[in-house]
Amino acid sequence: MRAAFDTNRLTDLFRGDAELGEFLGGCDQVGVPFVVLAEMKAGFLGGTRSAANERLLASFLTRETVVVLYADRETTEQYARLFVQLKRAGTPVPDNDLWIAALCLEHDLALITRDQHFHKIPQLRQTAGR
Repeated sequence: MRAAFDTNRLTDLFRGDAELGEFLGGCDQVGVPFVVLAEMKAGFLGGTRSAANERLLASFLTRETVVVLYADRETTEQYARLFVQLKRAGTPVPDNDLWIAALCLEHDLALITRDQHFHKIPQLRQTAGR
């Protein structure tokens, strides 16, 4: 399986979600969208365990199956299509989550998330990571 993290599930992993850790062991590729990376780092800076969390993240990012996903021209096309689709349906989602969804669609990755608003994007494959 090829999957990407939403911020809430990466946080769960770092808090010790063993079931999610086991799920990741079976993944061929795990993407971390740049937006998720930024949200994690913002959380670290606002928290009391910044240095420990940064070390945990750095260690995770060195795994051979983990790749950080950055936006490119194709990502912006995916984002634009999603934005218009959701606007027309009257079901917007937060901008950061649009970037995450666009990256997942571009790279054909299932999104590991707990956020229900991603269900507004029927073409996006999702999993809870269990």
